Amino acid sequence: MSSAQANPAQGTEAHDVVVVGAGFAGLYMLHRLRGLGFSARVFEQGGGVGGTWYWNRYPGARCDVESMQYSYSFSEELQQEWDWSERYAPQPEILKYANHVADRFDLRRDIQFNTRVERAVFNERANVWSVTTSDGRTVRAQFVVLATGCLSNARKPDIKGLENFRGPVYHTGNWPHNDVDFTGLRVGLIGTGSSGIQSAPIIAEQAKHLTVFQRTANFSIPARNAALTVEERDAFRKHYPEIRRFAREVARNGIYAEQPDRGALDDAEDVRRAKYKARWDRGGLTFMYVYNNLGLDRAANDTAANYVRGKIAEIVKDPATAKLLQPNSHPIGTKRICIDTDYFATFNRPNVSLVDIKTNPIEEITANAVRVAGKDHEVDALVMATGFDAMTGAVAKIDIHGRGGQTLSQKWAEGPKTYLGLMSAGFPNLFIITGPGSPSVLSNMIVSIEQHVDWIADGLVHIRGQGLATMEADGDAEEKWVAHVNEVAHGTLYPQANSWYMGANIPGKPRIFMPYIGGVGVYRRICDEVAAKGYEGFVMEAELQPQAAAS
Repeated sequence: MSSAQANPAQGTEAHDVVVVGAGFAGLYMLHRLRGLGFSARVFEQGGGVGGTWYWNRYPGARCDVESMQYSYSFSEELQQEWDWSERYAPQPEILKYANHVADRFDLRRDIQFNTRVERAVFNERANVWSVTTSDGRTVRAQFVVLATGCLSNARKPDIKGLENFRGPVYHTGNWPHNDVDFTGLRVGLIGTGSSGIQSAPIIAEQAKHLTVFQRTANFSIPARNAALTVEERDAFRKHYPEIRRFAREVARNGIYAEQPDRGALDDAEDVRRAKYKARWDRGGLTFMYVYNNLGLDRAANDTAANYVRGKIAEIVKDPATAKLLQPNSHPIGTKRICIDTDYFATFNRPNVSLVDIKTNPIEEITANAVRVAGKDHEVDALVMATGFDAMTGAVAKIDIHGRGGQTLSQKWAEGPKTYLGLMSAGFPNLFIITGPGSPSVLSNMIVSIEQHVDWIADGLVHIRGQGLATMEADGDAEEKWVAHVNEVAHGTLYPQANSWYMGANIPGKPRIFMPYIGGVGVYRRICDEVAAKGYEGFVMEAELQPQAAAS
């Protein structure tokens, strides 16, 4: 297990590990594998590294986690030398960071770009995976690691007449790599999730007119983005050991922030409003950290939700528009809360209008308009901010066959099943980074990515050291974990929202709460305990005899 091998007779190449995806997960996985002496090949369908940040180039794209925390911690030199320019760095800077990491650690030589993994079949006799790529090659590997990302399979809506539209159609999750100029154009923006909320203010500044088509109003908190000073960066770097430790072991979502010590109803109303105002003025996701029961108690949650609704009413001048923009279909925070710059104020512009498509869904798209309730809203360009088939979509695009020829899509037909979000029973030596059943999208993704990569790397070392052939999730352990994930979720307010956490944005997708909501620190301890007990809940098989392995 140390070097790639060619097999001329079969026209294949062999590696210890095939990694699918060269985003932040794939890059770190490759770095760890190299350091441990495993040969690895990464296949990336894009033309460069960065994953989410390679594809999501829409106007205003930013991460909702502050950049000093949305960054790798595995290299002290890296975190000390990289200068983030802003509290929330823009997409081009995040992509520049990913490229810097790839170059600094010389990762590109083991990455093949512009190549999709189309099929992966497990050979039960030889205990190896055969991975077929879009260029027609087949690669053999003992292990496959899916670093495909949770938000990487853009959801294209099925709207009647869309194919007849004569103007350009853009999707925020697959944005062109050249600049898009909306100057002088009438633009229709469909969708008001994070990408719609981030892009609307910038498109409105360019466009002759922007029409926003909203199905579900979303809660959004101002980012209060600003340039980082040298002093702010240095202070963060000085305290990185404690910040990283806290994010990994204490914080529920992997973000270093002041932790609340009381519930919302424990404070008098004036005190509570003052605390909400302070967090609103500071901006960012920490608004939800004012109290410790906002995700658990509806009465407590209502105090925060009503505060934000009140702020929307203050900002938006037209009462009817403000009312449409005030979310009332879900508790605040049960859909991933959005972070914006002047989103609600954008609707005060004379060239911006809001159309409610929840009461009256889009009937049809014509050659030059979007028809709602019999009225044609004329547009020259369309922007689809319709999100992703989250957490499972990118995996489902690969034809994965495990034991007995069962496909992963077949197994997950009624909802994804994993043990710890890391493996799925019936699919030996197939690992998933930040998969369903792990904290994943409920966390600072890089904290969760590093934890998963390190855990998988340790597992591979264990397999190699013990001379084992396979590692696989036990079916009973998997069933218990899936039940636990949903039990924990249903002890919160989260299932009250029709969110992409439950697959509700994809027609026909089974409703199952996919991420583990028990917290990043709790989850890490569970994973560590499983490993310490000899990988409890996983089935290990001994290495085959040489003649069998060679067949």
